[in-house]
Amino acid sequence: MAKAAETKLTPSQKVAWLRLIRTENVGPVTFQQLLNRTGSAEAALADLPKLSARVGVGTKVATATQAEDEIAALEKLGGRLVALGEFDYPPLLPHISGAPPLLSVIGGERLDLLRTVAIVGARNASAAGQRMTQILAGDLGARGYTVVSGLARGIDAAAHKASLTSGTVAVLAGGLDQIYPEENKPLARSIIEAGGMLVTEMPMGWSPRAQDFPRRNRLVSGLALGVVVVEAAKKSGSLITARLALEQNRDVFAVPGSPLDPRAEAAII
Repeated sequence: MAKAAETKLTPSQKVAWLRLIRTENVGPVTFQQLLNRTGSAEAALADLPKLSARVGVGTKVATATQAEDEIAALEKLGGRLVALGEFDYPPLLPHISGAPPLLSVIGGERLDLLRTVAIVGARNASAAGQRMTQILAGDLGARGYTVVSGLARGIDAAAHKASLTSGTVAVLAGGLDQIYPEENKPLARSIIEAGGMLVTEMPMGWSPRAQDFPRRNRLVSGLALGVVVVEAAKKSGSLITARLALEQNRDVFAVPGSPLDPRAEAAII
């Protein structure tokens, strides 16, 4: 895919990249393989019909109009499309497996994305867990760290709220126009107004499904130097994030809780 050195895609190249990543059955890994094989997104798009016929799999290619419409809708929302290799692509993210070739981003131009810590945890968090999160996020922000989380209820929301003034990144499982849960729409607006960032790899208009959250979680951990888990059950999304962080060679920390509280089970294993 793109090299670590800074590059800048032209508008036509960005349209081609967006068409390719929005093409049916093309994810980040396949995108990279196609670019390595053909040398450019434009060449990959031209080669797709022949490749699809060879493997016997139909491929619905996104049109230039669809890509241009998505970019226009993103810009109308105040967002921008950032490509892997461009100067404003989050600097820690290229080091994970399957880094998104394109991110949809709102805000965050002045955030320090090299000093980042993710805080995740239970949606049904206890008052003590939320208070602990506020203390951690506040202290990390005071020490110059940007706090990353997933804009979910509970621990995520507490982490974002406590780091509004120091800097926070919210990673979404759906499109930037599909804030979930709906109750956190005001929080999303507050993040942008305070200079924070909303980011996703999903297209505009995409409503998040259950299977989209683990995909989102790999970006939460991938954006950070380490992940702090506050209250998480054994089969929770937060524990998935912790495992992904370990696979990405990130540090993982857990806040100890009562062994009788199922929300603290993840800290035990």
